[in-house]
Amino acid sequence: MKNKLLTHFIPNSINYILKNNLILFLSILTIHFNCEDESINNDNNSEELLFIASEGNFGQGNGSISVFKDNEKIQELLNVGDVLQSILVHDSHLYAIINGNSEIKRYAISETGLTLPGITISTNNSSPREMCVLNNKLYFSNWNSKDIKILNLNTFSIEQSISLNGLPEDITTDGSNLYASIPHLALYDQGNGTDVVKIDPLTNQITKTYEVGKGPQHLIIHNDHLFISRTYYSENWYQTFFGTAQVNLTTDEVITTEHGEGIVCGGNVMIYQEQVYRTSLGGIVPIDQNNLSLNTSARIGNYASKDSYYNDNLYSSHSIDDKIFFGITNDYVAPDSVYVLDGGIEKLFEVGAAPGDYATWEIN
Repeated sequence: MKNKLLTHFIPNSINYILKNNLILFLSILTIHFNCEDESINNDNNSEELLFIASEGNFGQGNGSISVFKDNEKIQELLNVGDVLQSILVHDSHLYAIINGNSEIKRYAISETGLTLPGITISTNNSSPREMCVLNNKLYFSNWNSKDIKILNLNTFSIEQSISLNGLPEDITTDGSNLYASIPHLALYDQGNGTDVVKIDPLTNQITKTYEVGKGPQHLIIHNDHLFISRTYYSENWYQTFFGTAQVNLTTDEVITTEHGEGIVCGGNVMIYQEQVYRTSLGGIVPIDQNNLSLNTSARIGNYASKDSYYNDNLYSSHSIDDKIFFGITNDYVAPDSVYVLDGGIEKLFEVGAAPGDYATWEIN
């Protein structure tokens, strides 16, 4: 919310769990900031376009974007680049991070879809990952350069970088500050990073470091609390361990818990109907916001879980408004599927290989 360069270097059976990023939240906000992992508050009666980004296969350049309107596919952009990591909608434009090519692409959006050819911005071999917009600047995480880079959305120039002590993954904002997870200290380690950092966008300096436990991945803010999914691995990569952490953004108090080894949960956290959920057992389950326990009896969705390399169906999950998205792949070959739960009704969309990220745009 996504493998991507890292996960393609090891067997596909292990790829998803290294992704975390699995799985990515994308937001469209009506105020001056926007991050891909926050819920979107649209009018239920309004028309919208749905964008589904499929990563494709490492080295093949076959990342793709599928565009849907009224449950019908109206456009498909093929061969967008090598490993389509994440997408974000901001001010009637869609931004796409191409991890393998170290590029960011921007497309204008209209009622008929994406306007081609768009523009391409090089990130100079930085291995970009996830992104967030604040005050008309796009902040994006990078593995190769170990930093957060700042793209000016007026000039499309990278105007500054914020160096970090590790490889950042997800990034989000509360409208005043930025927060970034650092799951790795070195490329391809087992999730040995333990920090989430708070960044002041006025000075571009780290103002607080939260130690949240090994492998912090996906971030979501809800009711002045930052929720963090955690995933890390044994030295031989055969054991996968999961945890969750929470930061009280008012008091800076941190609580963390371990969910243990196995197929308990995946890497995505999300907000659905004002409740925090996490990927678990082929669906999503609510997180107790007091002790971070998982209520598996209240699971939504029942798709084969890709949390273990023995079982390879659920590749990503995401929520927007009252819709829940489940990206499914069995063989990392197109076509793959996305199931959408909307008001209790399940819809099925056909997309490219390895669907990993989602965004919507309201038609004015």
